[in-house]
This record gives sequence, structure tokens and C-alpha cells, in this order.
Amino acid sequence: MEKAMYQSHGFGYAEYDRCLDKRMIVEASREENYKKGCEIAAEFQ
Repeated sequence: MEKAMYQSHGFGYAEYDRCLDKRMIVEASREENYKKGCEIAAEFQ
């Protein structure tokens, strides 16, 4: 999980846990990826 955080966002889980700004960046990115995934899934249905 730590390696994935570094690859995806450029910092580790400990820094994610401490810094609210970085946490908000990660969560916004996750939400964007979720919406893109829903759009792609809707195209196939």
C-alpha cells in the first residue's frame, strides 16, 4: 500500500495521514477516478 501511495501521489501513507491538504488531494483524485470508471461502465451497458 505504501508503494502504491508513492507511485500514485508522490508521498507515503504517514504523510497522507498527517496532512489534511494532501488527504484532500488524494480523495479528490480517487473521486475523479471513480467517476471516470462509472462513465466507462455506463458505455458498456
